[in-house]
Amino acid sequence: MPLTTGSRLGPYEITAAIGAGGMGEVYRARDGKLGRDVAIKVLPEAFARDAERMARFQREAKVLASLNHSNIAAIYGFEDSGSTRALVMELVEGPTLADRIKSGPIPVDETLRIAKQICEGLEYAHERGIVHRDLKPANIKVSRDDSVKILDFGLAKAVEGETDEDLANSPTISRMVTQAGVLLGTAAYMSPEQAKAKPVDRRADIWAFGCVLYEMLTGGRAFEGESVTDTLAAVIKEEPGWSRLPAATPIRARVLLQRCLQKDPKQRLRDIGDARIALDEVLSGAPDPSLAGETQISALLWRRTLIVGLGTLLIGAVIASLVTWNLKPSPSPPLVTRAAINLPPGQQLAGLRNGPVVALSPDGTHLAYVATQDGTQQIYLREMNSLEAKPIRGTEGAVSPFFSPDGRWLGFFADGKLKKISISGGAPLTLADAASALGASWSSQGMIAFAPAPNGTLQQVSDAGGISQPLTHFEKGENSHHWPEFLPGGMALLFAASASVTNSATAQVAVQSIGTGERRNLIEGATQPRYALSGYLLYAQGGNLMAVPFDPKRLEVTGPAIPAVEGVMESEAFGASQYSVSAAGSLVYVPGTVQSAQSR
Repeated sequence: MPLTTGSRLGPYEITAAIGAGGMGEVYRARDGKLGRDVAIKVLPEAFARDAERMARFQREAKVLASLNHSNIAAIYGFEDSGSTRALVMELVEGPTLADRIKSGPIPVDETLRIAKQICEGLEYAHERGIVHRDLKPANIKVSRDDSVKILDFGLAKAVEGETDEDLANSPTISRMVTQAGVLLGTAAYMSPEQAKAKPVDRRADIWAFGCVLYEMLTGGRAFEGESVTDTLAAVIKEEPGWSRLPAATPIRARVLLQRCLQKDPKQRLRDIGDARIALDEVLSGAPDPSLAGETQISALLWRRTLIVGLGTLLIGAVIASLVTWNLKPSPSPPLVTRAAINLPPGQQLAGLRNGPVVALSPDGTHLAYVATQDGTQQIYLREMNSLEAKPIRGTEGAVSPFFSPDGRWLGFFADGKLKKISISGGAPLTLADAASALGASWSSQGMIAFAPAPNGTLQQVSDAGGISQPLTHFEKGENSHHWPEFLPGGMALLFAASASVTNSATAQVAVQSIGTGERRNLIEGATQPRYALSGYLLYAQGGNLMAVPFDPKRLEVTGPAIPAVEGVMESEAFGASQYSVSAAGSLVYVPGTVQSAQSR
């Protein structure tokens, strides 16, 4: 039964109603004994009548009351008065994070400071074995000085316990079913394992943290639907709109987001403390250690108003750089780092004239490349935080590697077939007939586009396998479409069109809508387009790698082009076939391949 202003609950006088949530009504009250204002959360009547649940709740509440951290709203006690059961909690003034986001995205620097405090609160609780389980912007308060307090910590478990109840019976869900919009909001932050009603651990909080961080940066939810069912389906099956992230979002923050929002909890960031460390390093401006090479690192100054912040990883004399950037106006030149890493003895890149030989995973954490060793040509896979590249068995004779959107599969061409193989191992799976390819791309919609070499239009095939179908058609004077690149969401495709694949002067970068087939030509004399989530379209032109602002929704170039890498020696000129960009904003390239690529 709702409390009224002026009524009493033990020593507490109710002064105002604050709101209602999945765990009950919340009131402002005055503690007459200690002379302070508190928050009173009255538990749902049906729950309070369940003796077993109340006993469990009181046990859990004692554990939650032990939490003592500046970023967690404290629990002061439990009040049992007549038929009313209530928690007495710290009263936290100020708007919720949900209220702040209603006004639009929060500036990047402010977002990172808030996110770091959320991590600190979660880390403290996780170290004590306590999981929030219902983290969302409505459960986070942010004061005017950006001080963060996480509310309702652990109450979902205290109410639900460790039972295997159906999702619909969760108090967070069932209580909200009659309150428009609230249930939908809760569903938007559930991890895939929660959405499937599977047991959860602290990785569910890491997922929810990723959803909250994404929403602060973009002003919109990472997963949305018109109904709870649609929202949960999006959580389970869809990817966030990565292109909505502000261009100023640091690369480390992008990679952190993608690691938090891995649908498979085994692939997800395992410790929220790692997220706190990453945010600390971003806020302090520390260089990214994942870009450091094995043998040498040098620093140069960038001297442009529009900048590409670069970390360059040179691998021997042949596989060259991992470049991380953040394209944005800058009042001062940032550091540019270049490092060199040698390939293992006896190993050489292979197939330089037959298609791409390097590929970065979408999150930038894995590098795949084609090399020969002891007479065998196959794909090697290297984790970017490791010093060792391992051969992938089953890829013998492979060319043109490319990653799936989730980074868990590699596509490649071998034995006249298009194939895929899990990066964790196993036998390769044949998807379609394809003698070779000058580029391939794998969309989030489960479609693979590839370019039969040397001439022809682009083809498409399901990532489950089947017969390939034409995807593009020639315009006047064209004889080759190559280097396909799906834009985020998979509803549009970048590609290069030319009279001959060996004559880059006739090439142009084009974009085509997948739904309508409508095509638009974007850049003359350019080839091998790639899109970075910073909002830039990259392409090879005249031996250089260029970057131009691009709107993936309007499919339009929106600004002037600039060199993506400045000061590259002539011997390190970019080859049209030998560079790869990750969705997280990293670049790998092979130097000195322009001439060989154009002389085929």
